[in-house]
Amino acid sequence: MAAAKKKKTASRTPALFTIGYEQASVPAVLRELSRAKVDLLVDTRAVAASRRPGFSKRVLAASLDEAGIAYLHLQKLGTPAEGREAARAGKLDTLWRIYAKHIKTPDAQAALDELLALIKSGKRIALLCYCRDPRACHRDRVVAAVKERMRVKVEDLIPAL
Repeated sequence: MAAAKKKKTASRTPALFTIGYEQASVPAVLRELSRAKVDLLVDTRAVAASRRPGFSKRVLAASLDEAGIAYLHLQKLGTPAEGREAARAGKLDTLWRIYAKHIKTPDAQAALDELLALIKSGKRIALLCYCRDPRACHRDRVVAAVKERMRVKVEDLIPAL
């Protein structure tokens, strides 16, 4: 009986996925999202433009729509300009310090509240950013902020190259 209760509780823990598109094609990202049965892709980039074909906001949203996956841009969860500059300069400690301050701002907290409500709704959500390695990306910090407020089972999706 206790095992049945544990299993029932575990099944209630919402899933949260993350995915980065670095080195991947749009079809590879869509395949990975479809495999995970993602309902909604939440774009966590501050600037939803990309030099990579197919990954700018409108084109990506259209591709996702064709695949039956909704799209939402939560811009305020993105890394602020000074953090992106630190990342380009290879100053990861500075990046994480800037992002830790940013995620506490009212705008970022409002976006985080929106994300939490979506997770609680039962939708299968994936957080998107550029970085292939989730540990080198701010979306890992978004996941940590979510975990401070609710229990989730996180799976990092890695699209084929």
